[in-house]
Amino acid sequence: MYAQGHNCKLFSALSLLSWSEHNDMTVNFQKTKEMVMGPPLQVTKFPPIQGLTSSIEQVSSVKLLGLHLDANFSWTHVEAILSKATQRLYFLKLLKHAGVPNPQLHFYVAVIRPILEYATPVWHHLLTNYQIDQIAAIQKRAINIIHNCTYGMSYSNALFCAGLTSLRARREQLAVARNLFDSITEPRSCLHHLLPLPRDPELLSRLRAPTKHPRISFSLNNYQIS
Repeated sequence: MYAQGHNCKLFSALSLLSWSEHNDMTVNFQKTKEMVMGPPLQVTKFPPIQGLTSSIEQVSSVKLLGLHLDANFSWTHVEAILSKATQRLYFLKLLKHAGVPNPQLHFYVAVIRPILEYATPVWHHLLTNYQIDQIAAIQKRAINIIHNCTYGMSYSNALFCAGLTSLRARREQLAVARNLFDSITEPRSCLHHLLPLPRDPELLSRLRAPTKHPRISFSLNNYQIS
């Protein structure tokens, strides 16, 4: 991810190519993508990163380590996992029609639910209420397939009948930001060096809401990832 501005991008592109050449590595321009991230009306049109023979393709969305990202942070990842999980419900129905009782719940827990929870610490706190309901609806449909008696039940009663926890509660447990931050504050953490220097203890005593480390202020406008 690079800082704003054409000069910063040019410097970063040259650094990338120079570092690769110095370390006897070649940038694969066919597999490498470039995406400028920020509000649509504020994104600057940068020229593509140019190599000796070709340039890196600029895209508006990309799949990175299984996570779908788009330039305006609208989280199309949710749409992708809903589509994929819905397809898996078909196989759950096949198990039901085949008369296989016990593996149905195991199939949901092992095959379908992980799709809905992949990388949740990254995107859980950005979900809208509509997206939360969409994701919960997948689990409700799965419970209805496994237990016919849950048709017409409320979501909470269906969860009790199936012995499952709501996906929202599980995401909140998996995405506890404070636990993640606390682990980073440990010197043995590989991310510890990224933290700003701790505040002076005397200053903390004068703050209304003291925190050991100052908050980092930044803007997501016109940032670039490649």
